[in-house]
Amino acid sequence: MSASCCAHTPNVTFTDPRFRRALWAAMIVNASMFVGEVVASAHSGSVSLLADAVDFFGDAANYALSLAVLAMSAHIRSLAAVVKAGCMGAFGAFVLARTAWAMQSGTPPESITMGSVAVAALAANAGVAWMLYRFRSGDANMRSVWICSRNDAIGNVAVGLAALGVFGTGTAWPDWIVASLMATLAISGAWTVWRQAHAELRPARAH
Repeated sequence: MSASCCAHTPNVTFTDPRFRRALWAAMIVNASMFVGEVVASAHSGSVSLLADAVDFFGDAANYALSLAVLAMSAHIRSLAAVVKAGCMGAFGAFVLARTAWAMQSGTPPESITMGSVAVAALAANAGVAWMLYRFRSGDANMRSVWICSRNDAIGNVAVGLAALGVFGTGTAWPDWIVASLMATLAISGAWTVWRQAHAELRPARAH
């Protein structure tokens, strides 16, 4: 995004009612997409679609946690961000392990279902990411929410590309590669949130 775009972003805080409404919308969207993608993954045999479903579940839980700590102290919100960073990192590790397991079978997934669900998920997450974009520069708790929505949208695009790759090659490699990239993105986002949260907690420890 351009610097001029950031310059016109309104000042918002964790008490902003718009942030609360955005979190509720994000939680509902993610919970709904989790159910849909689990069913689609079982039908298609796609590991990247399953990875995206697990990510949706983790994000829905993270949004619920963010809602729970909105009115609490900055220290509690930073601790919540540490918990969410752990969840993001655990998701990444799970996807890597699941991808390694899927590579043992070598069966290509069903690409049409993969692509259709990826498009629907991208539309849903693009709307959530747009709602949360203005809150990306807040504390670690707010920033973790934005990173989750950003990762979701990127993951949906990646699953769509994997579906095209599976369709074009007739192999499962595009599915495995995308799942591994999604895992790496989750671990990278977890590290970013963890560092900011610990930086916010450091002054409190000094006292």
